[in-house]
Amino acid sequence: MEEKKDLEQLIHEGEDAPKTMEEILAEADKAAEEMNGIVEAVKKKIDRALGLDGDGAEASETPETPAEAPEAEAPETAEAPEVGTSDAPETPAPEPEKQEEEVIPSMDDYKDLLEASYRQIHVGDVMKGTVVSADETGVLLDLNYYAPGRIPAEEMSNDPHFSIVEDVQIGDVLEATVTKRDDGSGTILLSRKQADDLLSWDRLVKLRDEKTVITAKIGEVVKAGAILYVEGVRGFIPASRLALEYVEDTSAYLGKTVSVQVLEVDKASSRLILSAKELLQEKAIEEKNARIAKLTAGNIVEGTVESIKDYGAFVDIGDGISGLLHISQISSQRVKNVRAVLKEGQKVRVLITKVQDGRVSLSMKALEESLNTEKADEEVEKYNDGKAASTSLADLLKNLKF
Repeated sequence: MEEKKDLEQLIHEGEDAPKTMEEILAEADKAAEEMNGIVEAVKKKIDRALGLDGDGAEASETPETPAEAPEAEAPETAEAPEVGTSDAPETPAPEPEKQEEEVIPSMDDYKDLLEASYRQIHVGDVMKGTVVSADETGVLLDLNYYAPGRIPAEEMSNDPHFSIVEDVQIGDVLEATVTKRDDGSGTILLSRKQADDLLSWDRLVKLRDEKTVITAKIGEVVKAGAILYVEGVRGFIPASRLALEYVEDTSAYLGKTVSVQVLEVDKASSRLILSAKELLQEKAIEEKNARIAKLTAGNIVEGTVESIKDYGAFVDIGDGISGLLHISQISSQRVKNVRAVLKEGQKVRVLITKVQDGRVSLSMKALEESLNTEKADEEVEKYNDGKAASTSLADLLKNLKF
């Protein structure tokens, strides 16, 4: 009676077991089948790399050589003369040709391939792959794995203006998150959008710190600025940073490709601020310096007084170039108050006295002195010409004999 109770207790406990032996064996068989599939895929890759066919034999077998022909009888030759009796020099025997040793790849050469094939892939992993094909439906990646990866078009970017045909090229390297280990056709399903959500903010911080120049197309404009996407994140360019001056009408920037830099990054508030102004300022300075470099000291130019300071005045000499007219260079007479001599908007003639480090120095005083010198030289030249003419006539009369 006690044995019957023990048996019933064991049966009852068995019903509470999480899995039966049959279920465990079935799962083991399924895991073994998956592992065999992986091993077979790796084996095929290695066979192809080694030049072997499926049976392990060499793919390019050496063609059979015909049976050796019987050796032909050598014709009788005359006896060789004794050493020293012939004047012909002895010819050295030809050296045997060196045969290159065949290099047979070892398993170490395929270490990375094997490790990649046995790598465990899980949903949520971020994988990097090379684009091997792309169309309107999605992108196919080589993941250096026994199975390729596929990113559907709707999982490529958060940018509503993104185009696979225009923005993706064969050979591009992309990062994407695993969403499904097998889509039913032996391909790993991926999402670039999810990877962007994980990785983009760190990339944006790096772009900001390194002051990287980003070129992108503006896909939307509002009154306060323009919107474009960087690393899959929506960025905003304020109207005050779209150009050198504040942009009143931003509609002209819709669809325009611009160069910008990351100004602010805040992942917590999903805030990304971009700016084109600093790059435009740098470009304007470079262009201005190139124009200034073409100026030559000693040239006389006309300009307009654009601003007056206690130490002098800045004169616009055209082409976006301004030069400093120092108070000591306004007149040969001492000037105590610049505003008493010059007014903003006044037209003046100045002499370029110095061009250095992107700065232009001007002088009205030097121009005045230069003009006075030229006038004096002209008067002396006229005097000398008249003197030379009279002297020549006197000399002629002196040589004449009456």
